[in-house]
Amino acid sequence: MIQPWLQATWARLIALDGKLPHALLFAGATGLGKRELAEALAARLLCESPLADGHACGRCDACQWRVSGNHPDFYRVVPAAAAEQAEAAEDAPSAEAAGGKAKSSQIVIDQIRELQSALAVTGHHSAQRVVVLDPAEAMNTFTANALLKLLEEPPEGCSFLLVSSAPRKLLPTIRSRCQQWNFPRPDAAQRAAWLAGERQEMEGLLALAGGMPLAASRLADQGGVALMARFVRDLAGEPDALRLAGQWEVWLKSKEALAAGFGLSTLVEWMQRWVADIVSLRLGGQVRFFPAQENVLSLLASRMSVAAASSCYNEIAQIRRVATHPLNLRLFLEDMLMRYARAVKGART
Repeated sequence: MIQPWLQATWARLIALDGKLPHALLFAGATGLGKRELAEALAARLLCESPLADGHACGRCDACQWRVSGNHPDFYRVVPAAAAEQAEAAEDAPSAEAAGGKAKSSQIVIDQIRELQSALAVTGHHSAQRVVVLDPAEAMNTFTANALLKLLEEPPEGCSFLLVSSAPRKLLPTIRSRCQQWNFPRPDAAQRAAWLAGERQEMEGLLALAGGMPLAASRLADQGGVALMARFVRDLAGEPDALRLAGQWEVWLKSKEALAAGFGLSTLVEWMQRWVADIVSLRLGGQVRFFPAQENVLSLLASRMSVAAASSCYNEIAQIRRVATHPLNLRLFLEDMLMRYARAVKGART
């Protein structure tokens, strides 16, 4: 499905028809619908009889194979952890739940090598082959260099669709081999139209998701309302940093959090956005991410100096950079929460 805010982008892509370059980089914030558009374009490229609106017909042999996951000329390259989450959504037990080793959150070099071997032979059904790689930034230097060889000397009739929420993390050489398409954020009218068909609580989740509708939908499906309510409750007032760190450690390891995909990275992101709203209020701005909690945030802002609030935000921004691989979860949480508690208790100036 192509979201309303991406219809113009879709129309531009379809207008190019057979003039599309061999490699496209779809860049934009998380929750815009980049992957869905990439999948729709892949379907069109493989379809034997595309419709007038550019979409795949859904009826031909190629479409049926793709829908069933058996198209021999369609390749998805995603981290093993993402594939595992997709299985978990279908009630398949995760490796972690089963006591096995956690899957990689990176696209590893062996996946690119397998892709190279598959593309070394001619297409099975037609001259057209399509590779969707998402997220493209989930590659280390070795993996990216292996992909670069394919992009520099692409197999005939092969289209590469790279999806990224952080294109600057890609090697410059990768970006230079792709035509980059920057996906626009939905404007206020588009967000309002989307909210009109959603549940009432979705407005708060949409704000927390930075105005990204699909990110808000995923958050809602993962129990985001309850998660956010606990987060706000824990940070209101003057939290005991050491005690709260212990509670959050248990929370992150709970079955509920694991089932919802609620991990440390998300928690730190919320923490940064919470403090960002406090900083905004101290500087005379508006609440962006937690509008329903403006009264609580205003009270917290009144307790902080501008310097303390700004310093806290900068410190958590630095902490967020290492949230994917903390050496010790408990110490990580204690450090972050002690910085926050120190800012809340700081004298107002």
